[in-house]
Order: sequence, then C-alpha cells, then structure tokens
Amino acid sequence: MRANASISLLSVGHACVDVYQGAVASLIPFFVAERDYGYAVASGLVLAASLLSSVVQPVFGVLTDRWAMPWLLPAGTLLGGAGIALSGVAGSYGLTLAFVAVSGIGVAAYHPESARLARLASRGRHSAMSWFSLGGTLGFALAPVLVSAVIGHGSLSRTPLLALPALAGAALCVPVVRALGGHRSGGHRSGGAPCGPSSAVGEDRAGTDVAGAVDDVGAFTRLALAVVFRSVVFVGLSTFVSLYARQRVPGGALAGTVALFVLFLGGAVGSLLGGFLADRYDRVRVSRWSYLLSVGAVAGVVCVPGPALFGFVALTSIGLYVPFSLQVTLAQDYLPSRVGTAAGVTLGLTVSVGGVVSPVLGRLADATSLRTALAPLIAMPVLSWLLLRTLPEPAAYRARPVEPAGRGPVRRV
Repeated sequence: MRANASISLLSVGHACVDVYQGAVASLIPFFVAERDYGYAVASGLVLAASLLSSVVQPVFGVLTDRWAMPWLLPAGTLLGGAGIALSGVAGSYGLTLAFVAVSGIGVAAYHPESARLARLASRGRHSAMSWFSLGGTLGFALAPVLVSAVIGHGSLSRTPLLALPALAGAALCVPVVRALGGHRSGGHRSGGAPCGPSSAVGEDRAGTDVAGAVDDVGAFTRLALAVVFRSVVFVGLSTFVSLYARQRVPGGALAGTVALFVLFLGGAVGSLLGGFLADRYDRVRVSRWSYLLSVGAVAGVVCVPGPALFGFVALTSIGLYVPFSLQVTLAQDYLPSRVGTAAGVTLGLTVSVGGVVSPVLGRLADATSLRTALAPLIAMPVLSWLLLRTLPEPAAYRARPVEPAGRGPVRRV
C-alpha cells in the first residue's frame, strides 16, 4: 500500500474514532435539557470519559512499545462507539458515566498504536503527520453536527445511531493494519542501548530503529506540562462553549451548536497549518507562536459578546491545534526509545487532564457564572508558552531501514 493511501485511511479512521471524544461535549446540552443536570454534574460526564483514558492511554503506549498491537485500531474504534451509543439509553446517571467511561477506554486504546503506524507511514514528513492529526480534528468538528442531526429535537434514546461511524472506522482500519501492522518502528530495545525513530528532520525518516538516540526526560516532562495547560483550555471550552454561546450570542441552541462546530473545525485549519509551518521552521518555534496567539484569542472568547465570539473561538482553536501534531513528534523525539509511551502521554494522559479540571470549572460556574469560570483559562496558554521557551528542537538522528517484524511480539533490538 502506498504511504499516501495509508495516511489517508488512517486520517479518516482517526476522524471516526475522535467523533466520540467530541460527542461527549456535544451531548452535554442534551443531558442538561432532558435530565436537568447542573453544570458540575454534566461536566462529570467529561471527567468520566477523560479520567480512565488519562490513566489507560499511557499503559497502552507502554504495551505498544513492547509488542505490535495493530488490532487495537478496530477494537478501540468499536469500543469508543459502543460506549457513546449506549450512554443515551442508560437508565441512571451511574450507568451513563460507565458507558461514557467505556468509550474513553476505547479511544485510549486506539491512539498510541495508530500514532505508531501513522509515524511509520509518514516517513518523517510533518505534513503527513498533520493530515493524520487533521482526521482526528475533523472528527471532533463533525461531532456536534452529527449529534444534532441524530438527536435534534428528539431524545437521547436515539444515541445508538451514533455507533455508525465506529463501524465505518473499524472497516477502514483493516487494510492499514494488514499493510503496516507487521512492520517494526523505533522504540524497541533490549539491554540499555537506546534506539528509536528519527526526529523527522532533514532526510531522516520515522518508523526506523535508530542507533545512539538518547532520551531527554527533562525536555519531555516540560513538553508534557505544556500540553497539560493546553488541554485545560481546550477541554474547558469544548465542555462549556456551547452553553456560553447561548448566553452571549442571539440564536439559542443554534448559536451553541455553531460555537462548538467552529471550535472543532478551527482545529482542522490549525492542524494543517502546523504541518505546513513545521516543514519551514522548527517545531518548537511554531508552537511558541501559536500559544502566544491563543492568549489573546481566549481572552476574546471570554470578554467579547455578540457574533464576534465565533471569530475568537476559531482563532483559539487554530492557536491550540497548530502545535498539536508537532508536540506528538517532539515527544517521540525526546523519548526515542519509548515512542509508544511518548504518544500515550501526549495524546492521552496530558490531554485528558483537562477533563479532570472541567468539574472544577462547572462548580465555579454553578457558584458564580460561566464567564467567571472561563476567565482563568486565559492564563493557560501563557504557561504553555513559558515552558516552550525552555525546549530545544531535537537534533536529527541517523536512521536504518524498517524491517518486517513477522508474527508475534516485536523483538527488542
């Protein structure tokens, strides 16, 4: 299979699974309206989807560092869809939390192995990885449209129809798994000799075993903290921007759906822009610029009323998504001997921390107002920018060609 075809299928499959991350936030207004949930109770659903995912995704990353597990792509996609499909028909809040959590586990299982295969197929091209990231972002963006189309003016009993993207995504995974699942990528070692993928700089190519690569744990930790602060902003806004837009912009429920769609769709623009800029400038510099843009954009979301809110939501999303795929490859280059773990942390643990903070914002909103609760989010991109100022751009690594791993566990070399 051609590399471009693999990336295309992985991108569409990524969209199908990330629909279920966006669906949690998209369902919040319907749970509030139909079941009379308060802000704090409703945001608990976001926490349920994020908490298990934040713990489980790095575990899956460690496992994929040790064994090739391409079957996680279709299995994770189906599990993510099943949880959301059942969440609306659950008879109690406890069951709803459980099904949303199951969906989070499915999404967590999908990402580390899919990032490994995408890095393998991309051969170190930032633009190719940005297409893979774009798929997930489009999944987020389509979630509010899909949820509104399926539920609309009906009831949550229609959520089983939301399983359809999972079935399509699982089917799309099959040819990619067959083509790439048996190839060994960087990050497998024995003894103490570190090896890993190339940094995707110059002529180096990802998905290779690299001799002499050394882990930079300090840089990786600072990057992970920067992603944490980014996560707090994005998950906080994705949880409450729909409800906030209903208060600040005429149009009621339609305004809320548009705000959430713009938030997610802006991420698609940011993902492609990030890959384009990183092919011309280094990733760390591009990420710094994007976080500076995000500071003013988040301030505009919180402070500016009326239709201009949608413009600031779009700028916020672009600013937060320009560094998204770049941070994944940076993390893998800072931890070249643990690329699955690096992807699991940056795509899972750090991103999901925002879901843990959401109930805190919900309680503050219940006690004061949504505007007051969202105001602290302005400071988060500042903290990410300060951390990025301390990071180096990883040097290029010398790579060797990929070899088939055959059947069974991937042998460390």
